[in-house]
Amino acid sequence: MVRQSRLAVTGAHYGARDWLVQRVTAILMAIYLIVLVSALCIAAPQDYAEWKSLFQSQWLRIATFMFFVSMFWHAWVGVRNVLMDYVHSTPIRLMMHIAVVTALLFYLVWTAEILWS
Repeated sequence: MVRQSRLAVTGAHYGARDWLVQRVTAILMAIYLIVLVSALCIAAPQDYAEWKSLFQSQWLRIATFMFFVSMFWHAWVGVRNVLMDYVHSTPIRLMMHIAVVTALLFYLVWTAEILWS
């Protein structure tokens, strides 16, 4: 008779997906920073008007917005994992999750308003 082991399956199982999200968003942010530094080396804006004209190009606005989406997603994964590991009270952890998500969504809307205003 073969005895089967029954392991308790627990946790949210975000591991592989979180690992991949962290790496992809980090790569996207690194690419953006390389492109931005290159653009700044070529254009070298000296005053507000030159900075504003630099960000008039639609591709740079979209790239900047994607940078912030990646940064906020990267931050969410990290903060969520820290809260899941270290905040053991479920109601407090839930309130903290809601606060972080609300803040990150507010920052994302604010970023879009700044870029396209």
